[in-house]
Amino acid sequence: MQVVTEAMPDAHSVTIGFWVDAGSRDETPAEAGASHFLEHLLFKGTEERSAHSIAEDIEAVGGDMNAFTTKEYTAFYTRLIDEDLELGLDILSDIMWAPAFRPEEIDAERQVILEEINMHEDEPSDLVHELLHEALYPGHPLGREVLGERSTITAMTRDQIANYFTTRYKPPSIVVAATGNLDHHSLVAGVQRRCVAQPGLAPARERPALAPVRPLIVHRRSTEQAHLVVGMRSLDRHDDDRFTLSVLNQILGGGMSSRLFQEIREKRGLVYSVFSYRAAYLESGALAIYAGTAPSRAQEVLALIDDELDKLATGPISDRELAVAKGHIKGSLALSLEDSAGRMNRIGRGQLVHGEVLSYDEVVARTEAVTHDDLRRVADRILANERVLAVVGPFSEDDFAARVA
Repeated sequence: MQVVTEAMPDAHSVTIGFWVDAGSRDETPAEAGASHFLEHLLFKGTEERSAHSIAEDIEAVGGDMNAFTTKEYTAFYTRLIDEDLELGLDILSDIMWAPAFRPEEIDAERQVILEEINMHEDEPSDLVHELLHEALYPGHPLGREVLGERSTITAMTRDQIANYFTTRYKPPSIVVAATGNLDHHSLVAGVQRRCVAQPGLAPARERPALAPVRPLIVHRRSTEQAHLVVGMRSLDRHDDDRFTLSVLNQILGGGMSSRLFQEIREKRGLVYSVFSYRAAYLESGALAIYAGTAPSRAQEVLALIDDELDKLATGPISDRELAVAKGHIKGSLALSLEDSAGRMNRIGRGQLVHGEVLSYDEVVARTEAVTHDDLRRVADRILANERVLAVVGPFSEDDFAARVA
């Protein structure tokens, strides 16, 4: 098990996280949603603690505890004042190595997750991003919904969940990240004392071939807004051009000064929300643009998005745009490192996903090194990829047939 820390001697808090190299892409079709189910269940109690006692012990010292699941990893973390570090390690280690998986708690949490799925599907601005991944990665684990399906969550047994846990939650697949007023060697010793996991390795992650994208996916729903996402496959998580892509994304739609925001919202008033984002996985990635607009204006907004992508693919980028994008990235990173939680997320994800933790200065240096030639090279690599459209709103696929003709 890897342990990575960052000392903050002037802080009064510590944040500890266990990052597990297992997410929705690692599930079989019958296990769809198991990673997220585990995220819920590990807080439901251990052999020594009930769910209530876990919550009470953390809140009694003013701390908080949470977790999240992605397509490729799951994280569990707690933030407390520095004098309660040992308590945080006790509880996190207990839930990681000795979950009880009591049948009655599984059944109760099953209902919670089913309600979460309902809530997610009731929010079209969330649903449309899942549809995009389904279209970008048809038939591939990356196209699978992190929450799982109602049918798999309903049918999932205690043995299935426990087997997934014992198979995937192996020490070599886990990074422990901690930041705040702490000592690295003391923390490592504390982790060692508490680790009672079974030895061995998790199965190698499967990497099935990527099928051609599905150009259009429409979820018909009577909504006040059309929710649109235009996306294309992009760089994987280890690509050396990822820092250049971060700058390119910032120019395109990363903030209020970006091209998309200025053209579609500020100049034309067609949307309230428009932005671009990037995602990176083991063998691929995504660059995507979201916009929410009146259904009657959907075609106009899509034409503007296509136009901005075409301009970025073939036209110049000004020195000012490049400078503003770099400044935003550097400033946002600096602000995110103001507390122990932000720093724990940075080093935990860096070690698990990239196998390295870059310092703030190293990230700044790599961002500052991005040139106009780099931006043109990365734009050529990505923006020529086939565009996919995902839509939630009062439409049918026929309404957008011209895009895939």
